[in-house]
Amino acid sequence: MTAPVAVTGLGLITPAGGDVESTWSAVCHGVSTATPDPALTGLPVDFSCRVRDASDALDQRIGRAAWRMPRNTKLAVLAAREAVHDAGLDPSTWNADRVAVVIGCGLGASAVHEEQARRLAEMGADMVSALTIPQVLLNMAAGEVSIDLKAHGPSLAPATACASGATAIAVARDLLASGQCDIAVAGGTEAAISRLVTTGFWRLGALSSRTDAVTEASRPFAADRDGFVLGEGAGILVLEREEHAAARGARSRARLVGCGSTSDAHHPTAPDPGANGAESALRTALAQAGLATHEVNHVNAHGTSTSLNDAGEAALITRLLAHRPSVTAPKGVLGHSLGAAGAVEAALTVLAVEHRTVPPIANLHAPALEFDIDCVTERPRQQDIRVAVSHSFGFGGHNVVLALTRAS
Repeated sequence: MTAPVAVTGLGLITPAGGDVESTWSAVCHGVSTATPDPALTGLPVDFSCRVRDASDALDQRIGRAAWRMPRNTKLAVLAAREAVHDAGLDPSTWNADRVAVVIGCGLGASAVHEEQARRLAEMGADMVSALTIPQVLLNMAAGEVSIDLKAHGPSLAPATACASGATAIAVARDLLASGQCDIAVAGGTEAAISRLVTTGFWRLGALSSRTDAVTEASRPFAADRDGFVLGEGAGILVLEREEHAAARGARSRARLVGCGSTSDAHHPTAPDPGANGAESALRTALAQAGLATHEVNHVNAHGTSTSLNDAGEAALITRLLAHRPSVTAPKGVLGHSLGAAGAVEAALTVLAVEHRTVPPIANLHAPALEFDIDCVTERPRQQDIRVAVSHSFGFGGHNVVLALTRAS
């Protein structure tokens, strides 16, 4: 067994809202945030799930340093501030050398890439921004969060595609376990909705093409699912060893009791059809926690609304969790925020455990007939959640499972 850590703070900025409270409320309401996207006009898929705040609004919330940050970094900074405040921490008084920052990201500032490439082609080298390189580096969200919080401990930026946010949380847990820090600010961020990225995912066949019914497009585990909706956002958790949190009188919102990370070693974009790597990740997370599979009573599914992912994940749940724990999939509401998704969904899992409430899966009335899983639909379900797992899977065959329990 690995010693559990306390989740003492949460921060969220998503298409459903600019903070934890508004995001949780919208997810429980179970209505998709997808809308037509003017930036994607003319493309085969012209809708997305964007964070509502425009750049100017984000800049006002961040302050003077906003001018140098791309959108994904701004989202990370805002979510980190909320998480640290929620944890009752003050960066002006903490031991900064003992604070780690681990922020995962998958694609990063893709819009910056596209805009600066256009400038180079149309206007010449002198018109390319001097900020291009620092803005597109995948580690810069972690770097800017460290700067904003004045955190001098380890600063890391895992990139495991759509599992990046969950990987960051697992890495942060390891930093705490090894004694390299006392506090870890960990999660994921992404703001990669652009014309090129959207077209790339469309060419892969990964996106829903329901352009005539965009709010019904993302439908995890439905028989007629046809792909995901691109989203964006950031999710940050503050993690501490339980004794450290107790010593300062901090509230623990939930306990992170296990993390499992594996690789399919199968295909660059397709999941292992047998979900063997995902199964190993789930078993590892539970083994670290000293838990048996039958003790899991809630699953926050990766649930992308794609044919292969949902089929493999449903088969995994049926095979290992035959007692049919409740299943939710937030991407029906929020879209797929890629590198941020694992952290956003970890935060939502903490909230489900804390509030004893399972949000419904948007646009799902019943799972496909071949899926023998207990999907929560139509309305939130009140449930005494004792053990929950959050699944995250990424291109390249990355699998991460986080196991969480109630704080008390």
